[in-house]
Amino acid sequence: MRGERLGSWVVSYTGMSADNIKGLLLAVSSSLFIGASFIVKKKGLKKAGASGVRAGVGGYSYLLEPLWWIGLITMVVGEIANFAAYAFAPAILVTPLGALSIIISAVLARIILREKLHMFGVLGCILCVVGSTTIVLHAPAEREIESVAEVWDLATEPGFLLYAAIVLTAAFVLIFHFVPQYGQTHIMVYIGICSLFGSLSVMSVKALGIALKLTFSGMNQLVYPQTWFFTLVVVACIVTQMNYLNKALDTFNTAVVSPIYYTMFTSLTILASVIMFKDWDRQNPTQIVTEMCGFVTILSGTFLLHKTKDMVDGLQQNLPIRIPKHADEDAYESEGIPLRSAADGIPLRSPRGAEGIPLRSAADGIPLRSSSRGAESFRSTS
Repeated sequence: MRGERLGSWVVSYTGMSADNIKGLLLAVSSSLFIGASFIVKKKGLKKAGASGVRAGVGGYSYLLEPLWWIGLITMVVGEIANFAAYAFAPAILVTPLGALSIIISAVLARIILREKLHMFGVLGCILCVVGSTTIVLHAPAEREIESVAEVWDLATEPGFLLYAAIVLTAAFVLIFHFVPQYGQTHIMVYIGICSLFGSLSVMSVKALGIALKLTFSGMNQLVYPQTWFFTLVVVACIVTQMNYLNKALDTFNTAVVSPIYYTMFTSLTILASVIMFKDWDRQNPTQIVTEMCGFVTILSGTFLLHKTKDMVDGLQQNLPIRIPKHADEDAYESEGIPLRSAADGIPLRSPRGAEGIPLRSAADGIPLRSSSRGAESFRSTS
């Protein structure tokens, strides 16, 4: 009784339904686990790539790395919480809260990967929280659904069938045409595949979550073939997402992958939810505009985090978007050319761009130039 009074007080105070509050709590806990999993899996991929074939070029040596499996288990726990959240709250509420995982990832990257977080990065985190709060307070109530057959009717309407056909066509074009040519150089290829399949997986996850919620409440939905169809779609989409997300993380910097993946995945998921579940039909224009403003605020914070990820004391380090194939585990390997002075045998490393410049022996008294820009010359004192 006391719990019911507390729940009714929370509902009346926040203006949110009880189901939306449950979905909110599950979504926040999901972000904590998923944000941590990005860092742990990244460490596992780096360790595996140092001793085997990297995932970015088709290797699967990370399957033998315990750290990668810890990251995977952490991600699975987060996805289970996320799965449950979709059963209670609309996708417009749950999906944008994924920005909180980026904040967790940024904080842990500073601690574990020793990456710096600029003051504007902190501002980006604050913007993500503000945007998430705006969406939470104006999210629509969950649609009342009595059986999984109702979800199937929504999924087979012409509007969503057209969306699904476009998504699958675009995904297969990326996989069979663009991945072989541009997968290792263009970040949008891998992330595009993940995001396209992700929007379909969220709709199927929501359908399956609703089916399980109704089953646990006494209305068995496991007897419907639609429940098992949605299950197959969830498995197929998640396996595909994991494969290409691993490739993206192994090939490109985490600071670049996380915000772009979040933006594309969230945008496509909201679009799919609006088409399939007609979330905006239950809202007035003011609520819709406020939600979009909250979403743009989250995007602003996300990209501010990305832009300042590698800035220290106001100076931006020009780290490459693509990770060098033989980079050190915790830092990027210098790409300079080692020079050796004949006088003292001390190896010197020239800046990038020294290739192609003729070098002469210091023993002849001829100066060595370390770059084509007139850098300081080194002479032998012998």
